Amino acid sequence: MPMPMRALSTAAAGGTILCNHRHLLSLHHPYQSSLLRPHARSRPSIFHSQSPLPRSLKPLPLLTRAAESTPPPSAASPSSLSDKTIVTDEEFSLAKVSFGVIGLGLGITLLSYGFGAYFNILPGTEWSAIMLTYGFPLTIIGMALKYAELKPVPCLTYSDAQKLRETYATPILKQVRNDVIRYRYGDEQHLEEALKRIFQYGLGSGIPRRSAPSLQMIREEVTEDGKYCLVLAFEAKALQLSDFEQRQAKFASFFGPGITAEVAKGENDLYEVRLISNSTP
Repeated sequence: MPMPMRALSTAAAGGTILCNHRHLLSLHHPYQSSLLRPHARSRPSIFHSQSPLPRSLKPLPLLTRAAESTPPPSAASPSSLSDKTIVTDEEFSLAKVSFGVIGLGLGITLLSYGFGAYFNILPGTEWSAIMLTYGFPLTIIGMALKYAELKPVPCLTYSDAQKLRETYATPILKQVRNDVIRYRYGDEQHLEEALKRIFQYGLGSGIPRRSAPSLQMIREEVTEDGKYCLVLAFEAKALQLSDFEQRQAKFASFFGPGITAEVAKGENDLYEVRLISNSTP
């Protein structure tokens, strides 16, 4: 009965040797093809010996390729990038709702249904007078509020700045942020009183009112030294960067205390006033 065969694996080149403890049966190796040639049979074989296999010919342990054993490089941790992610403002507030839109919507609805009921097009003839009575003033009030409405400016907030706002932002910086991200009525522009005092409209050292800067957006970020910063981005086509630099101390004085003001030229021809809180984490 033939002896059971054992497989010798050569990990270095991927070949396989099938043999019993005495005879070599087959050899498949790209670099050992000469062993299978006819003239190799006349040579004395070391495997015909009754002695056990030499130590150098014992089966080698199977080695895993380096490409398979090396774990893939770990990706960057999401937490390391989360500090610069943009946070959306999902907090509900009545100040963020347009009362002009609400008034117009209710007024037009009551007027439309009141006229339809009055002419028997819609049911509820007995209520048509009440709907028309309240529909007219609501529509007029809604139109007035819509005309005097000042829309909120966009606010870009980074997550690391949001974490520092409640603790390190000054009360004035919080108030400025809350005032410009809500609807206002009767004001020509956001921060109107502040800009009037800083740029001194119509005075000798001031600028003409028609050249007044207009707030376009705000941004909350953290400075390189870890301080909370509220950035005011203004559009001022008639002004230069020097006009803002001359009033840098006035920005710090008006929006202070406890802050430092910096002025820089931003993107899209915007001028940025950076109000940095002096409180450090």
